[in-house]
Parts: sequence; structure tokens; C-alpha cells
Amino acid sequence: MNSEQLFYIIIAIVSAQFVFDQWLDFLNHKKVDSKIPQELEGIYDEDKYQKQQAYKKANYGFGLLSEIVSFLVMILMLTLGGFALINGWAVELTSNITIQSLVFFAIIGVGSSIISLPFSIYGTFVIEERFGFNKTTPKTFVLDMLKSTLLSVLIGAPLMALVIWLYTIADNYFWLYAWAVISGFTIFMTMFYTSLILPLFNKQTPLEEGDLRVAIEEFSEKAGFKLDNVFVMDGSKRSTKANAFFSGLGSRKRIVLYDTLINDLETDEIVAVLAHEIGHYKLKHTLWGTFLGVVQMGIILFVFGLVVGSPLLSAALGVNEPNFHIGLLVFGILYSPVSFIAGIFMTIHSRKNEYAADAFATKFGLGKALISGLKTISANALSNLTPHRLYVFFHYSHPPLLQRVRAISKGKS
Repeated sequence: MNSEQLFYIIIAIVSAQFVFDQWLDFLNHKKVDSKIPQELEGIYDEDKYQKQQAYKKANYGFGLLSEIVSFLVMILMLTLGGFALINGWAVELTSNITIQSLVFFAIIGVGSSIISLPFSIYGTFVIEERFGFNKTTPKTFVLDMLKSTLLSVLIGAPLMALVIWLYTIADNYFWLYAWAVISGFTIFMTMFYTSLILPLFNKQTPLEEGDLRVAIEEFSEKAGFKLDNVFVMDGSKRSTKANAFFSGLGSRKRIVLYDTLINDLETDEIVAVLAHEIGHYKLKHTLWGTFLGVVQMGIILFVFGLVVGSPLLSAALGVNEPNFHIGLLVFGILYSPVSFIAGIFMTIHSRKNEYAADAFATKFGLGKALISGLKTISANALSNLTPHRLYVFFHYSHPPLLQRVRAISKGKS
């Protein structure tokens, strides 16, 4: 294989991925059921159902435009030698390999942010605002963007610099050292994200004393779950949509409830949702998810270590001298079909875990409350009640509401 053939393979992969994604989106967009399934009746009245369909249509059109722009930019960068041009700028600026790569990805990152910014603004302040979800102020939006950029500089850049440095000194063992570093960082972030990073964006406060806290503590004792604390996050700062999540490992575990969830649900429904999150912990889903992520990263880095220095990869993008950042870019594109297939198994595994966590809550007699809570969350978020089954198969990390309700109801009986 020569560099020209590899170039066309890259174009084919990028194009095939775009076409496939748009096909799935179109199938999901066109699937409209005039009648809501019996198990979900009452979630939407006729007016709200029409609003949900309008929200779905607006997001589809907006997403399609965004994806087309991203695809065209990528194709233009590939065919017109944009990546080779940026590489030339980085090489002219410095002879240091690490700094070259950081400059290369910084330029791409800035360019990507500039292109995506109008879409982010429109999605937040037009679509989400039109349907009554947005609570983000322009000040919060700008601060979020600045904080995210700062974190990329302070955390992402040093981590990448360390990986590149390992590449320059470790030779055949580069992938192994890089795996150790990235795995350590992944585990650290899993344990400390909610206590170190999340507070930069959202305020978290311990759940105050009252009936809800008593109910949660009683359930935790019944479930054999050591409850250090439950935190309430000011999700209403940005959106009316409700959520809850569990994060951390061991003594660093933490359950976080959005304040919107507390406002929208009854006490028994909140306890049921929290029981679902505790189920993830008791069934070791977080631990296994972290382990699988680490193993998958090891495989990727091993393969990457074999090909990163190949002159063929760099030549495919018009760069004569092979280097780390061009090798990483090309490898990312070539590996995407493998990543896509692996992603299918990960989403299947994730959906299985969600069913298991629902069953855990149902085992404690909370099935009815969990169904009620899930229905309220879905209705308030104008969720699609009848997504296309192929779209679900490839994209949904959680089962659709209808399937969850049926599984919970079966467990209750």
C-alpha cells in the first residue's frame, strides 16, 4: 500500500461514517408513532406531544446542519492539505517534538472551537430557550467556555506532553508507559471528578435534613449501602432538565441529585431513582466500567505504538517527516471502524447495566415509584418515547423508557 491509497482509505472511512450516522439520524427522525404505547399513556397530552415532536424535529435539523459542516471541514482539511499546513507552522515554530504536537493540537482545537461556537450558542439560546429548557445566562455560558479551555491547558496539555515525552524515550515500551499514565489519570478522575472538577462549574451542597433525607438514609441502611453523604447540585443553573448520577470508587463514592430532580419528583420517586444509582454501585458497574475502559485503552495504545512512527501515515496527509501528532491523527481515523464496533458492545453492556440497576431498585418494592419518576423525567425533558430500534442499538447507552417500564413491570409481577 502506498500513501495515496491510504489517503483514499481515510477519505472513505470519514465519508462512510458520516453517511451511516446521517442514515441512522434520518431513520430516527422519520419514525413517528401517532399513538403513544399503552404503558406510556398519560405522559403527554396532545399539545405536549406535538411540542415533543417539534423539539425532536428542531434538534434533527440543527444536528444535521452541524454534522454537515463538521464533515465538510474535515474533508477540506484532508483534501487541501490543511493538516500538513498546520504541521508546517508547528515545525517552523520549534524543533522540540513535544511543543510541536502541543502547538498542532492547540491550533486545531482553537479552530474547532471557533467553528462549533455558533452552533453551541444557537443550540443553547435558541432551541433550548424556545422549548423552555434553557436557564444558562450569557455570563455562565462564557465562563463555562473559559473554564473548559483553562482545564484543557492546565490538565490536558501536561498529560499529552508527558505521553509525547514517553514516546521519545521509551521506544517499544512507549505504549506500556503511556497506558500506565493514562490509566492512573482515568482512575484518579473517576474518584475525584465530582470533588475537584465539577465544583468549578456547579455548586454541590449536602442534602438538608428533612423527610427526603430520612427516607434516603432508611433505604440505604436497608440496601446495605454505606451512605457518606448525598449532594444536591444546582442543575437549574443551566437547564430545567433533571438528572442524578453516581461517581467515584470506594471511600470516594458520591451520589449527586440535581435540584431540578428534587423539585420535579415526589419523595418515593427520588428514593427510587437513588436506589437505581446505588444499584450501579452494589453491582459494581462503575468498577467494571473503569476496568473495561482501562483494558480498551491498553489495546488501543498497543496498536498505536506499532504504527505511530510509520512514514506511510504521515505521507498520507502530505507530511514527509513522520511525527507523533500526524501519526495520532491518522491512526484515530483508521481506528474509528474498530472503535465503532467496540462502542456497540459498550452500549449493549451499558443498557444491560441499566436494566440491572432498575431491577435492584424494584427488588426493594420501588418499581412503581421508579416508573413514575422515569415518566416524569422523560415528560419534562420532552424525550422521544418511540425511537427507532436501530438508532437505539447503535447510540443509546440507556434503554428507551418503554423497554425500561416493561422490564420493571415484569420484575414487579
